[in-house]
Amino acid sequence: MADTGLLESLLRLVEKVDGGIDSQDVAVSLGVDHQAIVGAVKSLQALGEVISAEQKSSKHWELTGEGCEIAEQGSHEARVFNAIPAEGLPQNQLMKMQSGKVGFSKAMSNKWIRLDKAHEGGPRVFKTVETIEDTVRDKLQLVQKGQSAKLEEKEKNELKKRKLLAEVTVKSYWITKGSSFSTTITKQETELTPEMIASGSWKEKKFKPYNFEAMGVAPDCGHLHPLMKVRTQFRQIFLEMGFTEMPTNNFIESSFWNFDSLFQPQQHPARDQHDTFFISDPALAHEFPQEYLERVKKVHSEGGYGSQGYKYDWKIEEAQKNLLRTHTTAVSARMLYKLAQQEKFTPVKYFSIDRVFRNETLDATHLAEFHQIEGVVADYGLTLGNLMGILHQFFTKLGITKLRFKPAYNPYTEPSMEVFSYHEGLKKWVEVGNSGVFRPEMLLPMGLPEGVSVIAWGLSLERPTMIKYGINNIRELVGHKVNLQMVYDSPICRLDS
Repeated sequence: MADTGLLESLLRLVEKVDGGIDSQDVAVSLGVDHQAIVGAVKSLQALGEVISAEQKSSKHWELTGEGCEIAEQGSHEARVFNAIPAEGLPQNQLMKMQSGKVGFSKAMSNKWIRLDKAHEGGPRVFKTVETIEDTVRDKLQLVQKGQSAKLEEKEKNELKKRKLLAEVTVKSYWITKGSSFSTTITKQETELTPEMIASGSWKEKKFKPYNFEAMGVAPDCGHLHPLMKVRTQFRQIFLEMGFTEMPTNNFIESSFWNFDSLFQPQQHPARDQHDTFFISDPALAHEFPQEYLERVKKVHSEGGYGSQGYKYDWKIEEAQKNLLRTHTTAVSARMLYKLAQQEKFTPVKYFSIDRVFRNETLDATHLAEFHQIEGVVADYGLTLGNLMGILHQFFTKLGITKLRFKPAYNPYTEPSMEVFSYHEGLKKWVEVGNSGVFRPEMLLPMGLPEGVSVIAWGLSLERPTMIKYGINNIRELVGHKVNLQMVYDSPICRLDS
């Protein structure tokens, strides 16, 4: 609430006038800032019907900082004219004056001065008239005295164009007496306390009216991150398509399941420290299915199942190294091995959505920690056409219809494809995933029947989210640079699919 002394001074002024008073005039009378009077008006309105205040707007002209300077010292052109002696002044010397450039141009337009370019000492400026009338200064002084009405609109606009005048909109209040007008301030109570009831003092108290139109305090609630919304949408699409979710609770994997079981050679660049985060404690894994491990070792070092292998000395020490999984395909390998151990093969459709980790350089589209969406279908006679059809169906359900497939190489799939989607914000095609048909060298050592094909794909969760929400930098979506206001403001649901 505003100062009580100011409120009572305002009320005494309102009491003296019959028809009301403008808040601007009140500010001048009391010698205070107008905003303080506006605050006092609002405080009095909160006390009930003490006053009645109607807001109104008015426009008036004010001098700018440069305009005030000219009203005091004269216009630029007048200062230039007065600085030129009878014998003239070199142009370069004139231009060094504070008002030189603007004043020279305006004085030339007014034909107060002339420029002699052929003068023997170089271009020289001379007066062409004996005296001048500084009309610009005179007009500004009129405005300064509150007599802007004496100027024509054209004159005002010319001064405004020169940034000497500005048209200002002022909002003020027309204040009149209310039905409960009084020059003394009685504080209204906002609560009925037990003490008031017990003593009966509530009968003499004035209570502030209850505002049934006021909005209540917004309840605290959680907000879903766009990434989690799209993750839920992905998961729902997979379930609608008849997929079963794989367990992905092991972020730490052995190199055997992450690389070797996928027919990825031990000398592959992806297994270097500059691409993979290795674990120092525990550094090694020790439990593996021994028969399966031996078959994997053989297909790498000697070949088999129609392949000549990589022909290198496969080492168990390399396979034992623990790491932060670089893809959820390691989970798919475990699930396919588990499927192969069944007495009778049954077709399956698996999916997973979880975090993976790669030692990558951070930029607008890459993070060291991100989410991968993995899909796996195992059945007899599956082809690349089946894979492309599933991917088109999957992304269409997401509302992403612009897809491109590009041939690629993966150690564990043949043929292989990279999947691209068009990003409207970046105006370019962005890679959103990788896909292919698992190689026999990966599947047959597990014990799967020879006629079984497995199509698989790994997709990024972050990039489709960026495309859907128009986010151009992945670091604005995930990580310490995320603006939480973006999370609060994102829509509770999207109706674009």
